[in-house]
Amino acid sequence: MARAGAGTEPPRTIALPAAIAPFAGSGLAPHGDYDAVRFAGADLQGQAADDATFLGCHLERCVMDGVSMRRARISECRLDELRATTLDAADSTWRDTLVSVGRVGALLAAGASWSSVRLRGGRLDLVDLSGARLHGVAFEACAVGELDLGAAEGRDVTFEGCQIELLDVTGARLAAVDLTGATIGAVRGVAGLRGALVTPAQLVDLAPLLAAQLGLRVQDA
Repeated sequence: MARAGAGTEPPRTIALPAAIAPFAGSGLAPHGDYDAVRFAGADLQGQAADDATFLGCHLERCVMDGVSMRRARISECRLDELRATTLDAADSTWRDTLVSVGRVGALLAAGASWSSVRLRGGRLDLVDLSGARLHGVAFEACAVGELDLGAAEGRDVTFEGCQIELLDVTGARLAAVDLTGATIGAVRGVAGLRGALVTPAQLVDLAPLLAAQLGLRVQDA
């Protein structure tokens, strides 16, 4: 949850439908319509669900290497122990959804819309949310190699117990974004942090980047 004074609102609790049925099909399909379906331990690697709709679904321990979910709509779903080398969800829409990560190489969600989404745990080498719209999003106990928020719009976004090796906020527009729960190794496009909340220690770490952005020359007295 956001720290007091951050001005952020946490995502809503995700509740799956009471009547949820095991998936009985042969695999995912573009433009598919999946309503209150449980995918348990399914091998979905290499499949395409572009423009598909997932409502009230539970994807648990599924193999999702190379899955394409471009422009898909995911609402009131849970993805547990997500494992994928690459998951392409560019221009997709996610609402009221929990993603519990096992191990992900690249989560490609450029241009996506995330509203009331939790991304929890695990290791992700790359999370590409460039140009995305984020509202009420929580990153919880994640280890991220690179988090790309370039040109993204973020409001009510929180980080708790996260480690981010590289944060790219080039051209980002942030409001009520709480970074105080993240350990950040490096920042690209530091001017894009305008509107974010940081700790005093984080501000000290950012000082050289801010000085360079302002064209300041620093020397000992």
